[in-house]
Amino acid sequence: MRAQLPPPRRREGTQTVEEQRSPRDDRGLAVQVYPSQGRPHYLRREGPANGVYVRVGSTNRRADPQLVDELRRFARGETFDEQPMPGLDSEGVYFRAASESFAPVRKLTRRDLETLRLVTDHQGRQVPTVGGMLLFGLDRERHFPDAWIQAGRFAGSDKTRILDRAEIHSLPVRAVEEAIAFVQKHSLHGAEIGHVRRKDRWSLPPVAVREAVINAVVHTDYAQRGAPLRVSIFDDRLEVENPGLLPFGLTVEDLPHGVSKLRNRVIGRVFHALGLIEQWGSGIQRMTAACRDAGLGAPVFEDIATRFRVTIATERIGRPKLDDTDQAILASLIRGKGLLTNEIAKRIGLTPRATRTRLARLAGRGLVREIGTGPQDPKRRYFRGN
Repeated sequence: MRAQLPPPRRREGTQTVEEQRSPRDDRGLAVQVYPSQGRPHYLRREGPANGVYVRVGSTNRRADPQLVDELRRFARGETFDEQPMPGLDSEGVYFRAASESFAPVRKLTRRDLETLRLVTDHQGRQVPTVGGMLLFGLDRERHFPDAWIQAGRFAGSDKTRILDRAEIHSLPVRAVEEAIAFVQKHSLHGAEIGHVRRKDRWSLPPVAVREAVINAVVHTDYAQRGAPLRVSIFDDRLEVENPGLLPFGLTVEDLPHGVSKLRNRVIGRVFHALGLIEQWGSGIQRMTAACRDAGLGAPVFEDIATRFRVTIATERIGRPKLDDTDQAILASLIRGKGLLTNEIAKRIGLTPRATRTRLARLAGRGLVREIGTGPQDPKRRYFRGN
């Protein structure tokens, strides 16, 4: 048994060890609170309609009816885009549009509409899901009037003067490509002055732009009304903003670590099947890596009001990172005539497959350009991008 030591006696003009301890030595208590199955909770004095609050950043905010509904769905393990649309029949999903989107990947069958949850059984008949209507629905904007992308290029660093704009109302799979094309149209205007020639360069890494736009489309809260997705280009940054806070239980601090929660399972499943999403939770890390490799700062993620925003600054804080193999590829393309994959592979000593992987990464960073009829074109040629 451990002996009990007597308390230290105080001498005149001295202090005990306990009295000398600084506030920094005080111990803290960490409490982990697990989510309740009875969500959402509310202040009794304000009632269930007005008394539900959520934490956004460092503030507490009263949840509106749409946010309360999302809390309830989250507690039940459901997503908004899985819900049936009972007022429509299965023909509300445009099968031809879905087939055309899947054509580069595989042939789509009617049965696939059920597997992908584009349609679902409801009271003995098949009806579109919300996700099916959003992705491939006939007259989709009549049901979801804000499911489109507003793109703008502004002069300076605020929205005082707009230089160019686009309203993208295509189906989401096509809308992603159109939004990316709009950004690329306005992000080619950078230059580096070398010893011999001026080299145009991308001011925004294409991989980062692509991930930001796809994430916005996949994670939008389509139950919200009032504003579309927005892509805003300024002299010093790109902002991609979508309706909806981060899914409950996920914080901005979690994002760089690959933690992910899918708000829309149907849209996410289809984008994954189409190859637009590679691996759950990897998009943010890929975006961050692309910015770092391009010499830019890390993207900034913010919950603002009831929306989520990604900001990518265009000011370089370092030099782009290239290893010896990447530099060898770029050196092989310096004459500007373009080379086939096999020709590049022979020059750098890698297999064609490994070379294709390298070329795809360099193309994503805007350092290499591809010219061909499509990803499977055996005669596709590669050129220096900057």
